[in-house]
Amino acid sequence: MPDSNTTSASPEALLELGEGCLLSDTSKRSTLRMPPHHLLTHGIVVGMTGSGKTGLVMVLAEEALRAKVPTLIVDVKGDLPNLLLAYPSFDPSHFLPFAASVRRPNETRSNEAIASELADSRKQGLLEAGIDEPALRAFDASVDVRVITPGSSAGEPLHLLSSLERRSPRWDTDPEAAHASLDAAVSLVLRLLGREPDPAKNAEHVLLSTLAERRLLRGDPADVASLIADVEEPPIERLGAMQVDDYISPHARHELAAALNSLLASTALASWRRGATLDVDSWLTPRDGRTPAVIVSVAHLDDEERALVLGVLLEEVLAWTRSLPGSQSLRAMVLFDEVYGFLPPHPANPPTKRPIVALMKQARAFGVGVVLATQNPMDLDYRALSNAGVWCIGRLQTDADRARVVEGLSGVSVKKRGEGAALAGVIKKLAPRWFVLRDAHGGGQLLLLRPRQTIAWMRGPMTRGELVRAVGRPR
Repeated sequence: MPDSNTTSASPEALLELGEGCLLSDTSKRSTLRMPPHHLLTHGIVVGMTGSGKTGLVMVLAEEALRAKVPTLIVDVKGDLPNLLLAYPSFDPSHFLPFAASVRRPNETRSNEAIASELADSRKQGLLEAGIDEPALRAFDASVDVRVITPGSSAGEPLHLLSSLERRSPRWDTDPEAAHASLDAAVSLVLRLLGREPDPAKNAEHVLLSTLAERRLLRGDPADVASLIADVEEPPIERLGAMQVDDYISPHARHELAAALNSLLASTALASWRRGATLDVDSWLTPRDGRTPAVIVSVAHLDDEERALVLGVLLEEVLAWTRSLPGSQSLRAMVLFDEVYGFLPPHPANPPTKRPIVALMKQARAFGVGVVLATQNPMDLDYRALSNAGVWCIGRLQTDADRARVVEGLSGVSVKKRGEGAALAGVIKKLAPRWFVLRDAHGGGQLLLLRPRQTIAWMRGPMTRGELVRAVGRPR
């Protein structure tokens, strides 16, 4: 926030967000800075298409990384792998591979001229923000960007059934968290089978979880093939107070085993069973002095697949968060751009909702901040909105969206009807790339923010070929 509110952190640690001023006095503008720990109470970024919301999310990610805060980024639209394009210089040659794809209709200039224009625009914006080539080189040298693409080899594939098929050390240190991750993996398997994934409603879930946990606790593999044999001939006599055959009949178990076998033989499961282990602790552990930035991109998946994948991922994030010691410093940040559909109001309950709500309620105690971004605040669960202490509000088109945001801000001192109406009026008139900012830690003052130029070139959604080239992987 303004410099007067940042005495709790050293200048080196501050997140430099861009140009800002008090809403009550727009004549005095300066660099707007925020201590990282302010994001421990989480953040909400809202704004309609064209408001600059994704650019602000990228600035938040870059500033966290510059402050050496490991960052996990959930990418739904395909924009955030642009962090790979955080070039270490202003050289136009960086833009040559993209020049043809950004060429306008009837464009007569050469690719070299287009690349030069793109480089000059980036240079001008970054120099205005005080970021020169040495700063770019320092960022490039200190950040380790990793793009994970579940179900695709464009980035790094992800073994989504890791918690089922690869024994985690968490079974020895935090069995409760390990069991939550296991439940999410079993739910994914059942969803792939077209069955009810809720452990409270489905005997198949209870059976599979019990059999898998038994194997994992012994140190044996709990892969799908091994579970098929256990389902057919359970190595246990009872589930709860009932005999296994009374709880789930041999015929029902045989049908489940046959379905699991068909899934095992299909190509559909193969893409989810190869690649990196789902291990958030390992992902966010700095190595060789470089701060990790892990982007999990699901832009290539359909809506149902996204919900399945992100449900498993977020359960693992929640389990990892709860395993951490308490902290009053920001030790890690989770950014989720375009959370629409993944955190809906009651009664909708996609697999992503429970872990997001839990993170918004609990993660701050463990030093993990969560930032959610959306175009549609009307479609978010109010419990999550009310837990956010930092709000960045871009232009919103509808009265309902503006009212929802003002309602959500009730937890950070927007209580008077007149103040709320005035805020809604300001939001309605915001120009692109301007945001109203309110920070509960900064006295609740309303500020105006124009985010700085991103270090990364905001290319927009990247094609598969562009992503392959950017991560340096062969086709």
